[in-house]
Amino acid sequence: MTSHLHALTFDANDPPRLARFWAGFLGWETTHDPYGAIALLPNDDTGFRMRFLPTQEQKAGPNQTHFDMTSRSLEDQQQTVAKALELGARHIDIGQRPEEGHVVLADPEGNEFCVVGPGNNFLADCGFIGALACDGSQEEGYFWSRALGWPLVWDQDQETAIRSPHGGPKVTWGGPPLLPKTGKNRLHFDIAPPADGDQQAEVDRLVSLGAKRLDIGQGEVGRVVMADPDGHEFCVLPPGL
Repeated sequence: MTSHLHALTFDANDPPRLARFWAGFLGWETTHDPYGAIALLPNDDTGFRMRFLPTQEQKAGPNQTHFDMTSRSLEDQQQTVAKALELGARHIDIGQRPEEGHVVLADPEGNEFCVVGPGNNFLADCGFIGALACDGSQEEGYFWSRALGWPLVWDQDQETAIRSPHGGPKVTWGGPPLLPKTGKNRLHFDIAPPADGDQQAEVDRLVSLGAKRLDIGQGEVGRVVMADPDGHEFCVLPPGL
């Protein structure tokens, strides 16, 4: 029995401020979080929460996961960009070309995200959050497909993508060359077994798929910190969340 993707969690220097930005941008509401984070509950088909946990560490280098937001028209794309800027985002240059048709922004703590122009066939049937675009290998895409029980919807030229059978955003991995890892990732997945599942049994299953346990000084907090085949951290929460 597989776990479900409970949340995408941000390490934040100012969690309330960052949560306000994403709540305003996405139109999501805050909700209770059993671990004391600030959590946002989706009001669309996204299928997972966003959580914001405090950290003293400053951002170093580009994130290895970012959102690709969709647009219905050029006017819609411009309105989305304007809204993000009004809420505290800023334009950034990561070497993108004008002909690529997307606008690259950073949220108030520098976390990158893209507003993709209209006519993107790959994201055509996705909602406002079209994809979680990740830096990662083909092996990582296969791992997460098995870990979550989500089918592969793309597997070409070492690039992979998976998507929940219930819809929502795609999760993509761009293949080589991979970015060098600069410390702990600021964004990570929190997954949880179903209510009748067993956390330790799920950890064992994930290890059999290629993950490993990590000790990052988390203590006894009810969650198990692990790393996927590319070394990206994620957490296994207790069942039923």
